[in-house]
Amino acid sequence: MLKAIFLTMLTLALVKSQDTEETITYTQCTDGYEWDPVRQQCKDIDECDIVPDACKGGMKCVNHYGGYLCLPKTAQIIVNNEQPQQETPAAESVGASANAVATSSAGGGAAASGMATSGVVPGTGYVVSAAAVAGPEVQAGRNNFVIRRNPADPQRIPANPSHRIQCATGYEQSDHNICQDIDECTAGTHNCRTDQVCINLRGSFACQCPPGYQKRGEQCVDIDECAMPPYCHQRCVNTPGSFYCQCSPGFQLAANNYTCVDINECDASNQCAQQCYNILGSFICQCNQGYELSSDRLNCEDIDECRTSSYLCQYQCVNEPGKFSCMCPQGYQVVRSRTCQDINECETTNECREDEMCWNYHGGFRCYPRNPCQDPYVLTSENRCVCPVSNAVCRELPQSIVYKYMSIRSDRSVPSDIFQIQATTIYANTINTFQIKSGNENGEFYLRQTSPVSAMLVLVKSLSGPREYIVDLEMLTVSSIGTYRTSSVLRLTIIVGPFSF
Repeated sequence: MLKAIFLTMLTLALVKSQDTEETITYTQCTDGYEWDPVRQQCKDIDECDIVPDACKGGMKCVNHYGGYLCLPKTAQIIVNNEQPQQETPAAESVGASANAVATSSAGGGAAASGMATSGVVPGTGYVVSAAAVAGPEVQAGRNNFVIRRNPADPQRIPANPSHRIQCATGYEQSDHNICQDIDECTAGTHNCRTDQVCINLRGSFACQCPPGYQKRGEQCVDIDECAMPPYCHQRCVNTPGSFYCQCSPGFQLAANNYTCVDINECDASNQCAQQCYNILGSFICQCNQGYELSSDRLNCEDIDECRTSSYLCQYQCVNEPGKFSCMCPQGYQVVRSRTCQDINECETTNECREDEMCWNYHGGFRCYPRNPCQDPYVLTSENRCVCPVSNAVCRELPQSIVYKYMSIRSDRSVPSDIFQIQATTIYANTINTFQIKSGNENGEFYLRQTSPVSAMLVLVKSLSGPREYIVDLEMLTVSSIGTYRTSSVLRLTIIVGPFSF
């Protein structure tokens, strides 16, 4: 009798523990339950399915909330018209002489043998008695025990349609006279708040907060996922019940909606006019040589190299898209891309007549007569005219006139030695003196004697061209005893070029 009372109290404790609602925090469930990610709640673990040989010694395994029971194979579920959780003698229930007793096991199960007892089986809605009775068995659902009928009562449904069964709280009688769970969520008999979600349980229901919310007191408040350990790679935006990730400019969300990956702007939408270089989170534009970035940092503008410096070209700088070129005036050619060099027209395009000689100067050329001698002078050699001694007119004239030509650049620095005159014949006991006989009216030149037989013509004033100067340089030769006196002239034609190069 004491053992029967103990089993009844144990059964009542199991039923009461199932009716108590526990606060579930995220995915932490109590023993015998596991988290259901679909329904977002804890669900019972069917140990009879997953535990091999859960019950030993010929016992059968019966699952219930949070654990399982080990009962004899002859155990049956019988209907009790008395109040639930009230002990029913075995003789009144099924008339069996052999009874069983249920004892708790450490694994949440129960073993049945020996003594008779009865009570409400948790999770089934039935009043059961573990009595060993012979007869056929009918298998019910997963959480229903085997129902054994008496041979005198072969029908599962009682003959009397008005026969009522007593079901536990949260269950109701079905059309087949079995206790089935009441779905309080569908029936609307729950008391969940409007901001909560009703979850139907076997024999009861639970009020939970929607995903993304947590219970705080009696209210469901939004979970700020952005305040927790970083879900997002760069930026997290919290929303009611959820969140989403954002990326900084220059990045985009990866397929996992969490990681931010760099956008290669140079491949996706190249905005650079010329050269594009991708960098982490952005890009930079660069220009080809001869161009510079405009203010928008995307387009390229031509650099006017000719305006940046006046020393790029010797004569004239011509700006071109992305570059520049140098030009030279007529009579010159560009060398080494920037400097100007005189063209020797006498070697390329000689336009002088046969009786003329071509003389090249800086920036041009001129034609001079091959025989420059004028009467009474006669040509004795190239550019040398001699006045014959036999001619009386020649006594008052220079003995000889030599024609020379030279070219100098415009704006030449001064003073500058430009030409040397020297006696070709040296006589003993003579004295030579040198002077500018003509062509120096403005004092541009100075003749400096450098030795007894030579002198140097010095430019003392800067000359600008194009211009031609004809300067007569005279050498007087006098014997030391005064018996002999003669002179000779070097007629120097100086052509000043138009430029300083």
